[in-house]
Amino acid sequence: MNVLFDLDGTLTDSAPGIYRSLQHALREMGVASPGEAALRRYLGPPLRDSFRELLGTGDDATLDEAIARYRDYYAATGILENELFAGVPEALAALWRDGFRLFVATSKPTVYAQRILDHFGLSPRLGGVYGSELSGERADKAELLRHLLSREGLAPGETVMVGDREQDVRGARAAGVASIGVLWGYGTREELTEAGADALVATPDELVSFLRGRRGGSGARA
Repeated sequence: MNVLFDLDGTLTDSAPGIYRSLQHALREMGVASPGEAALRRYLGPPLRDSFRELLGTGDDATLDEAIARYRDYYAATGILENELFAGVPEALAALWRDGFRLFVATSKPTVYAQRILDHFGLSPRLGGVYGSELSGERADKAELLRHLLSREGLAPGETVMVGDREQDVRGARAAGVASIGVLWGYGTREELTEAGADALVATPDELVSFLRGRRGGSGARA
């Protein structure tokens, strides 16, 4: 079985760095920043969509400038204002030993996702890291998943998407992939249920048990 993991809110708690990057960008754009509670809804969705709402504009030049200001802070500092969720490394190691093929599928640009995964030592367990381009291409989760499935030659019926937000669930459904919503991230149970998640899990250990059961037994990796 193939397991595709979201990054922010699923493998790592990246909220502090994202909050500060958003606040930095808004200040640079001359806009008062809301508090972290109000910014929580922007953890996960594509950055352009977030700034479109935060700035109340669809002007491409303005959105490009806001994204550039965000990345000024994020690339230098915010990227590592981040930590692994408890139990995640152990869960990935267990699934890898059992023979699952593991990938990351994130709306975050691949260049940033790879740096984070390398920093936390998760890359050796992964068959590939798929994210958006800095241009914004493939930030849409459905488009990204279709691209990943095609590039890796994965059968949708043998693949599951694991994520914490409605974008993960809706993207999986659009790509013909089953979805598991995780409850330790930034999305709520209601959000994931309404989006149509096929299952919900509360902890990384529960995720491992569920995937083993879904596959019908755990194989062994040589």
